[in-house]
Amino acid sequence: MPNLEEAIRERAYHLWIADGQPEGQADIYWLNAQREILTTSVESSGSNAAAAAPTDTRLVATKSTKKAKVARLGKNKTRAA
Repeated sequence: MPNLEEAIRERAYHLWIADGQPEGQADIYWLNAQREILTTSVESSGSNAAAAAPTDTRLVATKSTKKAKVARLGKNKTRAA
């Protein structure tokens, strides 16, 4: 987002107007607007990351299978005294 502070300020203003312009609650409107803007930003970046994630899970399954085999081999070894 090019100017986060400006987006928060604008959203806080719209929330304040919608509530009838009450006096003395600027910090509440700022925090509510900040939460909305940041939540929306995180959600949209999360969906972009999910879209960019590889859809082929065979590679992941192969790696975890190999790790499990190595772990089992390590547990079965006996130490010579």
